[in-house]
Amino acid sequence: MQAYRTYARVQPGGELALSHVPFAPGSLVEVLVVGSERNSAEREQEWGRLMQTVQSLPQAATIGDADIAAEIDAARVAR
Repeated sequence: MQAYRTYARVQPGGELALSHVPFAPGSLVEVLVVGSERNSAEREQEWGRLMQTVQSLPQAATIGDADIAAEIDAARVAR
């Protein structure tokens, strides 16, 4: 997955515009808008809740340390 991070200011009308993004015209992209005013404790709590949710998924019970290590190694080789 290609990711692109940038920062933009929400306009008075509540609009947000991005320009010069590194994706081809017509590409379908996922947009996640996260306010940057949160403090580190709030971000840590949110991350913890997300990890609890992910770890409680049924498929998480079938993944072991060896599977994770193999996936990391494959990603490193693919670079």
